[in-house]
Amino acid sequence: MEALKVSSARGALRWHLPASRAWPRRSACRSCVRQIVASRGFATATTESPSSKPYYVTTPIFYVNAAPHVGHLYSMVLADVLKRWHVLGGQRAILCTGTDEHGIKVQQAAHLQSVNPKQLCDDNAAMFLNLAHKANIDCDRFIRTTDADHVDAVKHFWWLLNERGLIYESKHEGWYSVSDECFYTESAVEKCMDAFTGDVNMVSIETGSKVEWIEEKNYHFRMTTLKDKLLEFYKKNPNWVHPEPRMRQVVNWVQNNLEDLSISRPVSRLTWGIPVPDDESQTIYVWVDALINYITNAGFPGWTPGRETEGGWPADVHVIGKDIIRFHCVYWPALLLALDLPLPKRVLSHAHWTMDKTKMSKSLGNTVNPFFAIDRWGVDTMRFFLIYDGGIAEDADYNNERISQRYNSALKSRIGNLAQRVTMARQWNVRSAVKSVSLSRHRFKEAPRREMQLLFSAHDDSLSRLSAIPAECMKNLNPSQALRVIIHELAEADKFITATEPWAVVKDAEPLGRQQTVDMIIYLLAESLRIAGILLQPFMPEKATELLDLLGVATENRTLEHARPYCDFHYGKPIGVWATPGIKKQLFPNALLDESSPVPKTSRSGLIR
Repeated sequence: MEALKVSSARGALRWHLPASRAWPRRSACRSCVRQIVASRGFATATTESPSSKPYYVTTPIFYVNAAPHVGHLYSMVLADVLKRWHVLGGQRAILCTGTDEHGIKVQQAAHLQSVNPKQLCDDNAAMFLNLAHKANIDCDRFIRTTDADHVDAVKHFWWLLNERGLIYESKHEGWYSVSDECFYTESAVEKCMDAFTGDVNMVSIETGSKVEWIEEKNYHFRMTTLKDKLLEFYKKNPNWVHPEPRMRQVVNWVQNNLEDLSISRPVSRLTWGIPVPDDESQTIYVWVDALINYITNAGFPGWTPGRETEGGWPADVHVIGKDIIRFHCVYWPALLLALDLPLPKRVLSHAHWTMDKTKMSKSLGNTVNPFFAIDRWGVDTMRFFLIYDGGIAEDADYNNERISQRYNSALKSRIGNLAQRVTMARQWNVRSAVKSVSLSRHRFKEAPRREMQLLFSAHDDSLSRLSAIPAECMKNLNPSQALRVIIHELAEADKFITATEPWAVVKDAEPLGRQQTVDMIIYLLAESLRIAGILLQPFMPEKATELLDLLGVATENRTLEHARPYCDFHYGKPIGVWATPGIKKQLFPNALLDESSPVPKTSRSGLIR
């Protein structure tokens, strides 16, 4: 894994430029501007090879006004699994995560804690970076919106929008939510009584966040001029947002609610952010600032004509939570279309985690601390649970007892126990079985008993189809189903060993074909573990590596290409720690479940003890 890169902003955040209430037009002629825009954007034609573009997946950049919670971990793991899957398939891939560090919420949080906003950002960004390390996230850059190259990219993006006449200054009034960092129309708010205080406030119907009436002068982006282009794009790409119901939400919102977007805030209200170029009285709207991080990481605005995609853009997948769909699926494509830049290929919008069927909330004290959870269960157990039980279309409930059940039934029994039964029995030897089968492939067709032939044939067919099914699931942005398919195959292998009873075959009084039959049973079981181990690497990197080491699979033979039967006859002798004579080690030990280490209960705050 490449070193995670964290950089802090260099120099003062606010740029000391001449203040002006009106946007000053540049003196460059229109033809010169067109040349500059073309050189800084994507060329209309490119000669580069498609293979030069890496697979590019992003998480949302996480807001630093509070500590990370399990939802942030879920986004990270989803993106990491997608990246690792493509690397498994031999493709170069890039994963970017990071922190969103500007805006009113950070400014207010810093004020409440009596610290400088930058100090608050540094401290909280470090926690998110630590979480990425702890969760074994293979990210290529940890970007921060206070990074100097990002500040430059945002200012340049703004300048390009203005040169195209897409920014104007106007009075703006409406219902504003500090929590959501956005304005809402009259039809999108309602009166609501606070259940705890009895106070009646105006709140967003969509999020429940408190709103306040704001009247101010700021800059606007002519988003309504792009309505037809947006709708045309959605029509041509009906599966752009996954799952499909959220795609319908996006289309409906653009058809019925699209209006020009307020893209700056007066300094009198917001000082912590990137200033509007040439106008120190205004600060760039935090969501315009934040969204641009995806192209900052991809090299914008320094793209070389003909080689624009080398940094990864357009992104193959944006992984986001369902609560930020409008920003990523309306505002972001509109901003990109405004500059004729390619749009991301897909958006994976996942659902939320709940606690006892109740939405997690800091005010309710029922959020889950991801650091405690990883310390308690182990990183791969948590990764497994989040992907296996996490919701894409519907919210999922976080439950410690369910984590325990998954560990016991899926990890310990399905993987750990099967691996132990196959590799550590004294009656047979995996390496000998692999060598035996390598000399005469499909020898099971000559098995003495017809019923054994049928069992061999059925399991062989199942193994031949195994890798294609998860691959299709991953293509459809469904890691959970891919993982379930792999675990189901191991459940079938468990049934296979019970049905074939190799421990009984070795004692068969009839010696004819006895050894060949045992070898074929053990080989097919070892193949189940080997192929599953390869496919599990993106989901559980450490435990999958241990499993493949136990089987003695060479490092170079752990790619997606090797996730098929009869393609590797060199394994069977344990390597690494498993090669130590007399070792007593388990892939998934009992320690997590025994009485000396009970299943954790949730405290009243919802944090794992």
